[in-house]
Order: sequence, then C-alpha cells, then structure tokens
Amino acid sequence: MSVKFEDRPLEKVREETIDQLVMNYGHGELSEEAFERRLDQAMDATEHSQLAELVEDLELTPDTSYDSMKEQKFSPHYGEGRVQPTEKVISILSSNERCGVWTVPREITIYSLLGSVELDFTDAVFQHPDVTIKIIGGLSSLEVFVPEEITISTNVFSVLGSTENKAPSMGNLKQAPHIRIEGFQLLGSVEVKVKRTIKEKFVAFANSLKGTFQSR
Repeated sequence: MSVKFEDRPLEKVREETIDQLVMNYGHGELSEEAFERRLDQAMDATEHSQLAELVEDLELTPDTSYDSMKEQKFSPHYGEGRVQPTEKVISILSSNERCGVWTVPREITIYSLLGSVELDFTDAVFQHPDVTIKIIGGLSSLEVFVPEEITISTNVFSVLGSTENKAPSMGNLKQAPHIRIEGFQLLGSVEVKVKRTIKEKFVAFANSLKGTFQSR
C-alpha cells in the first residue's frame, strides 16, 4: 500500500515536481516564461497541494535517461588519476585563484599576508570525501565558492576580522564531499558562498536538455 500523497516528505515531492517541470520544458511542452514561473513557485511552495497544481496539466514524466543526465549534471565531480594529498598556497602582497576544472587535494594550506585567495569548487574534481582548508592569514581575504550539493563547515579564529558562510548547502546527494575550513585570521576575512544557485543550475540543466532533445 502506497503512502498518501499528503503524507510524503514535502522536499521529496518538491524534487519530483521540479524534475517534471524540467522534463516538460526540455521537450518543448512549456514556454520559458511558464517554466521559470512554475520553478519559482515550486521552490517557494509550503504545501503538497501547491506542488500538485504545478504539474497537473503536464503529461511527460522523468525517465531513466533523464535521471542519468541529472545525476551527471548535479552530482559532485569525482575523478581518478594522480592523487594530490596536500597543496600549499602562499599569497604575500599578491592574489591567487583556483577555478574551473581542477583536482582538489585532501588538504590545502593557505599562508596569506596582505593578499587575497579565491578557491572556486563549482566545477572542481574531488578525489577525497573530506577536504580540509587551513588558513593562516593577516590583512588578507579568502573567498570560497562552492556548489550547493556539498556540505561545508568553518572553524576560523578571527581577530578584528570576519567569517561568513553564505552557502545553503543541500548536502543530500550520495557521496557528497565535505569541506572544512579552519585556522586563524588577523584583520582579515573568510567568506563562503554559492556561485550558481540551485535555481540557476536547474535552468541551465533544462536548457541543455532542450538543446539535446531538439537536436534528435
């Protein structure tokens, strides 16, 4: 006997609703305006009935092909190859940036004085489920961009400085990595935030599906 619709976890129903919206938009059954409007409503919905109304007129439902493409798009990038256990970043009166597709070591140690460091994990390739970032800095800044599907924690001792974690990590995907930031900052800042919101990722994914289906 199946569980009553209204008794199912709201977040699970929300995820299924968004998947159905993406599927129908990808096949040209929804206009771009209608898709984005319903996507906003799905993310803001607080009741099962609100989610049901958003897809009651849509016939297409996600299939195994859709599930495979979604997993590839949203799952953290894990890769093999030369394992990098540790890495040092030294920024003195200078700036350092890691972005794009890069292999994440198990531990990153940052020494920064009158400098800035930016670490962008949005498209990074992980080799370890747990990553530690150690910061020792003065009069410097550390900016970290993360995808929403990973979890992140901070334990930084700041003197006349600031530490902000603005990343609403979902952390509900299988084998999602965890990033831990720890260390010491004097007259400096540590800021963690999401570069692409989950809505932006769904819109990009839906547009890629539309391109795929139209080319067939």
